[in-house]
Amino acid sequence: MNASKTEAPDSQQSTAGAVNLHDATTEEIYRELLRRVGEDPTRDGLVKTPDRMQKSLAFLTRGYQQSATEILRGALFDVEYDEMVIVRDIEFYSLCEHHMLPFFGKAHVAYIPKGKVIGLSKVARLVDVFARRLQVQERMTREVADSIVDAINPQGVAVILEAQHLCMMMRGVEKQQSLTTTSAMLGAFRSSPQTRNEFLSLIRRPQAF
Repeated sequence: MNASKTEAPDSQQSTAGAVNLHDATTEEIYRELLRRVGEDPTRDGLVKTPDRMQKSLAFLTRGYQQSATEILRGALFDVEYDEMVIVRDIEFYSLCEHHMLPFFGKAHVAYIPKGKVIGLSKVARLVDVFARRLQVQERMTREVADSIVDAINPQGVAVILEAQHLCMMMRGVEKQQSLTTTSAMLGAFRSSPQTRNEFLSLIRRPQAF
């Protein structure tokens, strides 16, 4: 009986300071994380950090509130053009869904129209929609390609992403110079080696300006 009496207060004390995740604000969760890594969230340099972290994560994951379909639908044009359209060297920044560390690089996007073209700036915005989510590079590559197919049903789509991953550079194997390349080749880019090679050749050319 004495043992049970002494255990009860300890049990209550262990849960008294616990964070109720359902009711906690994002700031409160970040404040708790700071405590758990051994920091004091009340010191001068960290007082506003939970608020900054909340705003930063909201910005870095804003793609969840954006629709690829709506972005592309607002800039589709009927144009009689059936040659390759390439938007290359599109910078992107994303978060790896495994460690929530950044990966970043460039995207090269090409398509061959079949009656409709996409406003050029919307291609870059499309990349951002999927980059601003928790991602793996392989899935993001295919999502960009599939969205263009769904929007305009072109003769073909090609997407290449080249990125560096901080989860490989800062932790784990700690390889600083590694570059990951992924590709999605659909339609004419898959069926025609000549079309595919033309795309690969064009994105490797030095920039003219």
